[in-house]
Amino acid sequence: MTGVGVFGWSALTSAGEATSAATASLPRSDAPVAPGTGTGGLPSESLPSPRGHVVPGFDIRARLGRKGTSTYDRATGLAVACCGDALGAAELAADADRGRVGVVLGTTIGSFRSTSDFSRETLVQEKPYLVNPMLFPNTVMNGAAGQVAIRHGLRGVNATVAGGALGFLNAVRYAEMVLAGGYADVMLAGAVEEFSAHRAWAAHLTGTTAEVPLGEAAAVFVLSAPRPPAWVGAAPVADLVTATGFGPGGTGTRALLACARRALDRAGVAPADITAVLTGEADEAGQDEYAAVAGLLHHRPRRVAAKRLLGECDAASAAAALAVWLADPEPAGPALLTARNADGAVAVAVVRRCADAGTGDR
Repeated sequence: MTGVGVFGWSALTSAGEATSAATASLPRSDAPVAPGTGTGGLPSESLPSPRGHVVPGFDIRARLGRKGTSTYDRATGLAVACCGDALGAAELAADADRGRVGVVLGTTIGSFRSTSDFSRETLVQEKPYLVNPMLFPNTVMNGAAGQVAIRHGLRGVNATVAGGALGFLNAVRYAEMVLAGGYADVMLAGAVEEFSAHRAWAAHLTGTTAEVPLGEAAAVFVLSAPRPPAWVGAAPVADLVTATGFGPGGTGTRALLACARRALDRAGVAPADITAVLTGEADEAGQDEYAAVAGLLHHRPRRVAAKRLLGECDAASAAAALAVWLADPEPAGPALLTARNADGAVAVAVVRRCADAGTGDR
């Protein structure tokens, strides 16, 4: 299998850290939708619904300390904590060349709250130029990725990909190209979305959370070539191959199938070997992704709908779904991870745990 290897990962979701509470039963497409929990005062503003999927007990200062975190917004805190855990799982040596370690995070628009609040301050303060400039970095979509690099001393490629539902898979594809081009030896690829009143009201008013409640998540995967640098101490846990495409004018299904074919061919995986489809659909009746892929595979593998457990996490939904699948203790063969945007953009990844293929040893 070509592509990249996953040498460590971490996730922060409403199911807990590393999705530990979600490993007992992967959410099938017909599983009951988890209603979420009370948001516990996060955020303090009024919400369209008192329930949502938030990371339980996550406090930035309690988790990361007071030093350097006073200006972190929630998205940044989630990203920094999750990346730190992923680096730990990859067992980077103390002498690791962090100039060759990069970061790419997927998002929708960055922190909606930080951008909105900063813009509001320029209007309500007595003089607009009295707005606290320390808050400005959080309004930039690349703010979270930049803080990850600063906190963990990563001096390699640093990027953010705004892709909506495709945010995570676009980030992985970007990381693949960076590694293939020799611009970095290791890439942290993931996605983060925070829960806020701004996202909650935007989702409510546009009807995007009609199927499942709003959620938040961060999930990050440490990627490298199949034979990574010696300073990566962990053995590979999975292989990952992606393909992206675009189908304008209602041709998104055809583009999705083309992506799936390319990813399967690159991975050297036969359609009959796919045992699960990790779909971005949340509604049981939704067939825009699963039905098309099942037709290509000529069988109906298990359909996993992580959003039914974790809520609508936008750009982080696919990343959280992959984390839930990797956390499942039962080996089940290769899986397809799909994502699709309303504008016709599509992406597919083939993922195979090394334990399934007996390739866990270097």
